[in-house]
Amino acid sequence: MSTSTVAVILARGGSKGIPGKNMAVVAGAPLVEHSVVHALRSATVDAVYVSTDDAEIATCAEAAGATVIDRPADIAGDEATSESALEHALDQITRTDGEPDLIVFLQPTSPLRRPTDIDDAVTALRDGGADSLFSANRLHAFLWREQDGDVTSFSYDHRSRPRRQDVQSVDWIENGSIYVFRPWVLRDLGNRLGGRIIVHEMPATTSFQIDEPGDIQLIEAIAASEPDALTGIARPAPTLDDLDLVVFDFDGVFTDNTVIVDQHGTESVVCHRGDGMGVAMLREAGLDMAVLSTETNPVVTARAAKLSLPVVQASSDKATDLRALVTERGVDLARVAFVGNDVNDLPALGMVGWPIAVADAVPEVRRVARWTTARAGGHGAVRDVADQLLR
Repeated sequence: MSTSTVAVILARGGSKGIPGKNMAVVAGAPLVEHSVVHALRSATVDAVYVSTDDAEIATCAEAAGATVIDRPADIAGDEATSESALEHALDQITRTDGEPDLIVFLQPTSPLRRPTDIDDAVTALRDGGADSLFSANRLHAFLWREQDGDVTSFSYDHRSRPRRQDVQSVDWIENGSIYVFRPWVLRDLGNRLGGRIIVHEMPATTSFQIDEPGDIQLIEAIAASEPDALTGIARPAPTLDDLDLVVFDFDGVFTDNTVIVDQHGTESVVCHRGDGMGVAMLREAGLDMAVLSTETNPVVTARAAKLSLPVVQASSDKATDLRALVTERGVDLARVAFVGNDVNDLPALGMVGWPIAVADAVPEVRRVARWTTARAGGHGAVRDVADQLLR
């Protein structure tokens, strides 16, 4: 077979800690996309597969360049093990492309790994004659364990406390970022690790995983302070210097796309007060803005008037109406941002220099966006745009 080393990424749709975690936007891209890009940019990986039960993840993975493996429901639930999904993926790969020599298992919750980490791990396993490998960071700590109410030191003798640099043993924290193993390890032992096991060391700063909502902010803070973090995936955010005009879609941007209908058929929507403050801040900074919407409901006019925003409503052709708006103001499309969320925004997004997607935009919109907000439409996405431009 031509592919000797394959990367497998497991990305199911369900998640308890963060709903839709694998599609959560981190530094402008869905979480799963980071791992796909890492694998594609690795010099040692020959093919990249994403095993998923979720259509949105599948679309995103394919757009990023991976081959999708449809995961059956019985191995996609909370109780299913990663090993069961890995065995299924290995069977599918072997059936279509032949059995690989090595499998690189990447967890999408580790977006700070680098492609060179994958290369170093694969090389270490090959050169070291090992059967499996896990990535970890070295633990420089004096460890204690509490069991049955008793606390004892187990990484050193507390009665003769050594200097940290004199501790001879090495303790590792498995960081869950990279596993490399030979197929027989998984097939014969039912485990990603077995046979002769070695470790690939990674720095603590690139070992963080996303398991809780606050972890995303931590990861992005680390990425902002390290130029090489999130290599090749972080999409640049615009600044005020880049723009002369920002045009917002209304439904799904200023709102969460929910329509409330009373017994008389009157429609209403819910907006975020923070968005109003964001618009005011941008106006004070001297940035021109407008709203472009297909919606005919007078609620759009009312909200735009409240925010003192010019509005083009009942647009059946956003590209044409956007071009007229830009011509009227005499600005260059390259210096225009359009903020959208759904497929009817794609023509307008494709025209401007700065297409922006809200966090919960459909995959097609997120793929064309140069930047994606951290917050969803109707939940502060417009304020996100303002905060970024004024940062």
